[in-house]
Amino acid sequence: MLIAVGLVVVGALGAVLFAAVIARRGAADAPVRDAYPVPRQLDRSDFPRPEAPWLVALFTSASCDACSSMWAKVAPLASGAVAVCEFEFPEARAAHERYAISGVPMLLIADHAGVVHRAFVGPQSATDIWAAVAGARDPEAGIEPGLGALP
Repeated sequence: MLIAVGLVVVGALGAVLFAAVIARRGAADAPVRDAYPVPRQLDRSDFPRPEAPWLVALFTSASCDACSSMWAKVAPLASGAVAVCEFEFPEARAAHERYAISGVPMLLIADHAGVVHRAFVGPQSATDIWAAVAGARDPEAGIEPGLGALP
């Protein structure tokens, strides 16, 4: 009988200790979310030159000071293989809403199927933009693989 009571006490103490360890750990941290999520897929028919192998789409706003210098960095990328375009809010409100653009400037680099390979939110240097486009077009080029890469 004494042994049975001892086992019950030891079991109860074990349960209390287990509960204390679990409570001490606390809740797991929530996963990190993008402050300004970027679209992962574009409908190329929404953009100029859908037949071009690559697209660089710049979403801006007329009221955004940081946006004003971005087009001058993106426009020179236009070529036979790369279509470039700018969608300025509020004039291009429909495109901003369709792709749930919540932060500008937002730059998307997509392939012929509309899959977004690289993206930037916020102002970027011409060097980083051009390198990201080159890296997306030729992954074997040895260009910084993380530049504008999506997780």
